[in-house]
Amino acid sequence: MVTNNEAASRYEIHVDGELAGFLEYRNVGGVLALVHTEVDDAYAGQGLGGKLARFALDDVKARGVKISPLCPFVAKYIDKHPEYRVTIR
Repeated sequence: MVTNNEAASRYEIHVDGELAGFLEYRNVGGVLALVHTEVDDAYAGQGLGGKLARFALDDVKARGVKISPLCPFVAKYIDKHPEYRVTIR
């Protein structure tokens, strides 16, 4: 399950109730900068990073917010999914 933890400025993914990974963001002048993705080693290779990226990109797209994909993982995800390029600033 992916959630937006606004207090911590990050999207979080939980597996069996435990935090398994997160995608940090910063709001810079109305642009959401996606800065860092981290997934616990126990869950590496299971697609959790992609789920975090997709959730974050769908969230900002639904809110009409522009993004800056500073995180290399998210930038690569956008390259593979061109439908998200319209949200990039």
